[in-house]
Amino acid sequence: MERARLLISSRNYSSWSLRGFLIARLAGLDFEVERVDLDDPAARAELLMRASSTRIPCLLHEGLRIWDTTAIAAHLHEAFPEAGMLPTDRAARARCRSISGEMHAGFQALRASLPMNLRAHRPGFRVWAGPQADIDRILFIWRDCLETWRGPWLFGSRPSVADAMYAPVVTRLLTYDVPLAGACAAYAGRIMEWAPMAEWLAAAQEEPEPDIHELEVEAEF
Repeated sequence: MERARLLISSRNYSSWSLRGFLIARLAGLDFEVERVDLDDPAARAELLMRASSTRIPCLLHEGLRIWDTTAIAAHLHEAFPEAGMLPTDRAARARCRSISGEMHAGFQALRASLPMNLRAHRPGFRVWAGPQADIDRILFIWRDCLETWRGPWLFGSRPSVADAMYAPVVTRLLTYDVPLAGACAAYAGRIMEWAPMAEWLAAAQEEPEPDIHELEVEAEF
């Protein structure tokens, strides 16, 4: 049978591609990564949030073509139930699905104002009220989960789909110099040290890709 493939756009800029990659790693799937050319108008439109829907990342697995990160997560959870992508506890599983769905559908101000850019660092970046409200909500979710399920991951001793969904936010907070403290700072460190995350970050640094000027947001004072 043909090896699974995960189609991605940019490792540096695409938070959805990163989520798809982390979810596939969580599942223990044997797959190869294939980049879509950023000159492709559809891929560029998705990165710039100008597309009506996102079709990258896309998983090609067992003759199926699955796009959208929640669909990829659901498919892989069915295919690899032993991987433990969702918590075993019913209450934790319901919360995991809820906060993953919230990340998938929400936080538009954060996405627009603080685009993912792994190669950048913007010290002194001014975060305006809209994205700050999104950040406050995300940090509340992290603190609540870490307190309830006692960490070090959002739902206890092992990473879940929710950690994969929120991992790109950690990179945004670091890129734009958003201060973190206590449990949230420790959680951010845990995400950045996660082996699949480190794998992705290393590949992003080596990726031969020009800057996308619309996503090179500068500090505002």
